[in-house]
Amino acid sequence: MTTDDGKNGNPQNRLPVRLDAEVVENRHEGGGNRRLVVEVAEWPDFRPGQFVMVSPGPRADVERWDPLLPRPMAIYRLRRDGGSTQLEILYKVSGRGTGLLAQAVSGQRVRLVGPLGCPFPAIEAGSGLRRILVGGGTGIASLFDLAARALEVASDPTGVQVLLGARSAEDLLGADDFETLGVTLSFATEDGSRGHRGFVTELLEQCLDADPDSMVYACGPTPMMERCAGISSERGVTCMVSLENHMACGFGVCLGCAAPVGSEGYALVCQEGPVFDAATVRWGEMP
Repeated sequence: MTTDDGKNGNPQNRLPVRLDAEVVENRHEGGGNRRLVVEVAEWPDFRPGQFVMVSPGPRADVERWDPLLPRPMAIYRLRRDGGSTQLEILYKVSGRGTGLLAQAVSGQRVRLVGPLGCPFPAIEAGSGLRRILVGGGTGIASLFDLAARALEVASDPTGVQVLLGARSAEDLLGADDFETLGVTLSFATEDGSRGHRGFVTELLEQCLDADPDSMVYACGPTPMMERCAGISSERGVTCMVSLENHMACGFGVCLGCAAPVGSEGYALVCQEGPVFDAATVRWGEMP
């Protein structure tokens, strides 16, 4: 473990915790989207881009072994109010594990392990760079806290641009939260039901063409992140991506999340990522 430098460890040199968190809310937010709010005790601070491993469904008196493996999910937001700490996770029901998680109700408990992974690099004041955050699908959930922290150090709110994309307006995660945050916000939907009709990467091209003095942060489907990397590279702009590879453990034991990073070899997304410089990812070899 290291200090809070964005490499190979948790912030503040804190080890991840393993606990059973009480479900406060698990509400439907349109389409297959849901918001899980849990009460957590002794939860360490975290940095944007880190994630948790969540049990597939609520814990019960009789332990469930099928499905066996937890699911990695981005930490969307952490709220502290006096002695209460609540952690929010946005997710999409896409399989049996998330389907079981969607059945969790207030008062039940889910197992969490985290925070895990290496975060986005800290955003410092005074760089003069515009920060462009690009989220697609469930990748949107990795960017809310990053946007909030970027806004705190920005001399002008227009210096933080958030671009959110999905198949339809119903599929957009956290849109109301980003609007309340006060960032410069644009939407793209493939069916044109909200904002630009088309891909969110088309909005990125427009933004960088208007102001290339920027830095890009992206999370979403692999093809979307690959396109963000290409658009940024063509304009000489740094792009950081948060990869969403499947993983079973979150600790580098199973080796299931290996990604082609660097000139050769592989990096474990759960330990060396999920955040990487997009220019170091060999996109043509990504699973």
